[in-house]
This record gives sequence, C-alpha cells and structure tokens, in this order.
Amino acid sequence: MKKLIRFSVFALAALALAYSGYRMLASTSPKSSPTEKSEKGERSESVVLTDAKIKIAGIELETAAAAVIRPGMQVNGIIQPNQEKLVQVTPRFPGIVRDVRKRPGDVVQKGELLATVESNQSLTVYSLTAPLAGTVIDRQVALGEYVSEQKPAFVVADLSTVWADLSVYRRDLPRVHLGDRMLLDVGDGGPSVEAKISYLSPIGTADTQSALARGVVDNGDGRLRPGLFVSARVVLSEKKVPLAVKLSALQTFENRPVVFVRTGEKFKPREVELGLKDAELAEVLFGLDQGDEYAAKNSFVIKAEMTKGTGDND
Repeated sequence: MKKLIRFSVFALAALALAYSGYRMLASTSPKSSPTEKSEKGERSESVVLTDAKIKIAGIELETAAAAVIRPGMQVNGIIQPNQEKLVQVTPRFPGIVRDVRKRPGDVVQKGELLATVESNQSLTVYSLTAPLAGTVIDRQVALGEYVSEQKPAFVVADLSTVWADLSVYRRDLPRVHLGDRMLLDVGDGGPSVEAKISYLSPIGTADTQSALARGVVDNGDGRLRPGLFVSARVVLSEKKVPLAVKLSALQTFENRPVVFVRTGEKFKPREVELGLKDAELAEVLFGLDQGDEYAAKNSFVIKAEMTKGTGDND
C-alpha cells in the first residue's frame, strides 16, 4: 500500500513538472499577431484591372516623366479695388440733391450723369458726372439731402483690374520678392488666377506681425470681387526635375509611400523616395523609371482592392 502511495505521488509530481515545462515553452514561443496574419492572408502583391474596370473606377493613367516643380508658400489675402483707377466724386458747392441717377453696382461711362445738385449760393443746378468709365461702388447721397464738398457723394472704380493684397508673415518675408508669381484661389471652384507681386510694403502691421504683398490682377471677367477673401500660393522658384508624378498618385501602403505602377493588366505598389513638391507634382528620387505608367487619379481604389486581397498573388 505504501509503495502504491509513493508511486502515485511520484506520478503526480512528474505530470506537474511536465505541464510547467509546457507552459514555459509556450510562453517563449513566437506568435503571429492578428495584423500579420491579416496581411499574409488578405493582402496581395498586385491587382489585376482590365481597361474596362479602370474606366469604371475612374482611374486615370499617367507616365512618369521630367517636369517643372514650382515650390511655393500659402498665404491669405483680400481683393481690393485698384486705387489707381478709383475716383471719389465730390460736390463742388454745398446744396440740395435734386436728382439721383445712379446707384451702387451701376456701370457708367466717362461723363455720364450721376446726380444733380442745386447750389445754395447761386440757386443754380449743376451736375455730378462720372470722371471715368467703371462701376459705382459707393453712394452717400439721397434725393433732397444736403451735400457739401466735405464728403464724397459717389465712388466710381474701374474694376477691370483689382488689387490682391496678401499678408506675409515676418518669418516668410525674406523669401518673397518683387516679380514672384502668385496663384489666387478665388474659392468659386474655377481655375487659379495668376498675377505677379508688384509691391512689397516697407512697413508691417503690428496686430498680425505681417507685411503687405500686392499684385495687380486682371479682372476682365469680373470673377474677383473687392472685399472677398482669397488664398494664394506664391511661387518662390522653379526647378526642372528628371522624374515626377502627380500628388494624387501617392498612397501610403504598409506605412510606406507608394505609387501603383501598371505592367500589362497588373498594378503593383512601388515604394518611392520623394523630393520637391508643389501643388500638383512630387519629384521622385528613387523607385520609378522614365516611362513607367502609373495610376494618377483614384489610385486609392487600387489600394482598397489590394487590401481586400482580390488581386493575383505573385
């Protein structure tokens, strides 16, 4: 009986020792994380897309090639009337307004009648006329009102050109020069409006710690309305690079910047090293070759397909 008890105790001790060793071994063995399993089991190295699928997905293809990169600086500003083409129309003699012909927004020709005033001195009626062709942008008189030479009655401006007044912060002032190109985003969904910096203020503004950079902008189509804010990109320099792609082609795949290159009907991610950038293009220092065809628009569709693992495994 004693022998049986000793054998049972020994057997239990051996089992306990074996289980302890198994636990230690299991705890030190490497395990695959859910992410790794997902990547191995779901992701693919390429995606097959026919021309028909490419068209349906709205993917646009471009060819990697040399380009001109225009790095710039984003600033904000406001559209102002061109003060060199703006005139305040002031009564010559004090008197009473007997007729008002024009209101703000009216387009007038040079010499066109704006209003008539009866002089208090001679009791004769004289005319206020437009000194230049343009648009009435302000009126400070009403019928029967007393007016004098102390206050303008009308303001007429030629809005065929306007000023784009940009605020440049102090740290950026050394980078901005007369003649630099500016690309204005009007905010109406239309294309950018181009102009050049023609004036840099020699003094700054204490409240904003910025200085004024101004461009005279053509406004023949009337898109630019004085008083509205705009954003602008000041082009600081231009550099021709041997290889560039559109910014819309860049995607992050497995924490790497990639471009999806097409070979036959397959798209594969190519890791790229980037250089200079502007609003549309990015210089490619490594990862692509001249003539590579890549997905320039809606490249995220390819990334989504690859993540789902719907492509071919190579």
